[in-house]
Amino acid sequence: MKTGSWHASARTDKPDPGAIAAPSLSCNAPAVVAFHPRSTDRLWLLMPPPAEADAVLRYFERNRAHLEPWEPARPEGFYTEKFWADRLTQNRQELADGTAMRLFVVSRAVGPSHPDRVIGSCNFSNIVRGAFQSCTLGYGLDHRHVGQGLMEEALRAGIPMAFELFDLHRIQANYQPTNERSGKLLRRLGFVVEGYARDYLCIDGQWRDHVLTSKLRGA
Repeated sequence: MKTGSWHASARTDKPDPGAIAAPSLSCNAPAVVAFHPRSTDRLWLLMPPPAEADAVLRYFERNRAHLEPWEPARPEGFYTEKFWADRLTQNRQELADGTAMRLFVVSRAVGPSHPDRVIGSCNFSNIVRGAFQSCTLGYGLDHRHVGQGLMEEALRAGIPMAFELFDLHRIQANYQPTNERSGKLLRRLGFVVEGYARDYLCIDGQWRDHVLTSKLRGA
């Protein structure tokens, strides 16, 4: 298992020879840009390689009861290492295609080989080009780390990265009305409520209403 690859190139100020290339989505000057891992005081924001599927799987396994009530039904094989090896490969292809950036949140409080080092995720997906220049944000955090400000810390690093990397104008984020913790987090991050969608997503076997929010670049 290649544990060192998660951290060795995680920097923001120097070229990373292992960086992942992704196309800029600018409607004015398309170009190829590179994803570089980011660090904060307590966290890494990374795109793990397929060899790290076991650590990602452990995160979802230990948070199954915590996360599933808020997310769409899991696909077949979701809780297997093979699924995550394939998914992590696909994540890198999506970045190269300019359609998504799916990051995992890794604790800096433990060593790079600690089995529970992955403590969250933040996904910038459904990237739309051209006149819209927008994406959808989704995120989750290990139940043992809720209430410590870690998700806010991760998103304060990840959101500017998404705006810059893909030249976005808008990032959208939607939450269930009963998930007030998520609503408060989004407001602290500068997201503004733009609407209310009835039966927006099928979650935990039922169609659920969602509050619609967005954050504009520079806002």
